[in-house]
Amino acid sequence: MATLCRPAVAVPEHVITLDQTLDLARTLHADHPQLPLALRLIENTGVRTRHLVQPIDETLRHPGFTTRNTVYEREAKRRVPEVVERALGYAELSAREIDLIVYVSCTGFMMPSLTAWLINTMGFRPDTRQVPIAQLGCAAGGAAVNRAHDFCRAYPGANVLIVACEFCSLCYQPTDLGVGSLLSNGLFGDAVAAAVVRGRGGTGVRIERNGSHLVPDTEDWISYGVKDTGFHFQLDKRVPGTMEMLAPALHRLAAEHGWSASGLGFYIVHAGGPRILDDLCRFLELEPAAFRFSRATLTERGNIASAVVFDALARLFEEGSAADGARGLIAGFGPGITAEISLGSWVGAPLPAAIPHRLRSHDGGGLTLAGPPAPARHPAGTTITE
Repeated sequence: MATLCRPAVAVPEHVITLDQTLDLARTLHADHPQLPLALRLIENTGVRTRHLVQPIDETLRHPGFTTRNTVYEREAKRRVPEVVERALGYAELSAREIDLIVYVSCTGFMMPSLTAWLINTMGFRPDTRQVPIAQLGCAAGGAAVNRAHDFCRAYPGANVLIVACEFCSLCYQPTDLGVGSLLSNGLFGDAVAAAVVRGRGGTGVRIERNGSHLVPDTEDWISYGVKDTGFHFQLDKRVPGTMEMLAPALHRLAAEHGWSASGLGFYIVHAGGPRILDDLCRFLELEPAAFRFSRATLTERGNIASAVVFDALARLFEEGSAADGARGLIAGFGPGITAEISLGSWVGAPLPAAIPHRLRSHDGGGLTLAGPPAPARHPAGTTITE
């Protein structure tokens, strides 16, 4: 069985708070007939801070899809390598020991995928396989873990690198004025994450089973409208209630494995919003603390799409509370409506939590971690989280 090792996560240096978000909504949409509703929904998300790949003034401008996609490619190449290097370090592997790279992102487009650039620039072997996943949205983090697990089962001893690169702020559309769009403008954030799945050895979650479930006839509930101006996020008002339809799939997969979804040691799930987590508590009969890692990601980062599960998992590592053999569940939820679910057990003692470093101002105006020198590829101002 394959082991999902400690993820590396980084968020951009530009920070927007809840108060700033609400002030912007009041300024930009002062005459909107449903502004009070939108403000209330944004406040209820529980999101307190988000990180953006550009300053807010640039984020709010729309220079066209071509320019935005150029920013996506430039920033991905600036920010992904350092995160990959740390993930490889956590897994105690080199780039040449990776057999497959799974790259997930729904906020920009490149062909060839960034996987080709990584292979050419970071020392991966030319025969490294590539699996880009671009159209599973927030569920893609869970799907990446599952496809890595499948690969390691097919090729015992193989190692897989997963990279999630999400710059949701590049999908801001100033002309989209529906309440769902205004809510999204206050919910999504940017982040980059990477993690290694080792076919043998490693510390972390040993994946034992995976599964997928699509709720019939819900494919238009979360979607993109692809237009001249880029990707327009479309959110149906029924989406917050989807856990009633997906929770049975979690119960069913756990039962097929001889486990109870209500009695596991840890839960790492996509935090699309507080209602998702609240409903899971109810349908899985769990206390709110069971989803503390996902809730902390939502509060401090916002919805960072496919990167959520890796940020939440990194918090489990940092807390160091998982006992050897503890059973757990990882799940990503997204368009379809789709759930990608993994079951696994904790192996080995957790890596020591990083010693807290003081924050210092950086030339770029953001915040970065003080302490050991950053790798050469580390972009100025990025905040590193573990």
